[in-house]
Amino acid sequence: MVETSIPPLPDKEFFNMGETCRITQVPPHTLRYWEVNVGFLRPARRTSGHRRYSRADLDTIFLIKDMIQKKRMTVAGARKALVELRRPAKPSEGGEVPGEAASAGTLKILREVRKEIDLIVSELR
Repeated sequence: MVETSIPPLPDKEFFNMGETCRITQVPPHTLRYWEVNVGFLRPARRTSGHRRYSRADLDTIFLIKDMIQKKRMTVAGARKALVELRRPAKPSEGGEVPGEAASAGTLKILREVRKEIDLIVSELR
């Protein structure tokens, strides 16, 4: 895992662009560039169009900043590293990782169950 030094955050859930720039020490044009080119930053938008960064967004910004500035990665390299960090763990032998895609056999059983439920619903109508 990538280590970053995150300063104490104010007791808020969302931060506007100015607050985010002050906290992360990253200029606004850089944040907008990272949103487009790294892809892991997705701040919520207010009805006025202003960005609202969450605490998770700030964590992502600190990760990107660490990778690009301290580890001297390119933007593409930081994107690849974030993809690897966010990728679910490989299943251990004999078990599945929760949230991982179901196997073909499981999908077949689920389809059969759905067909049976659809038949029962059609008979009840």
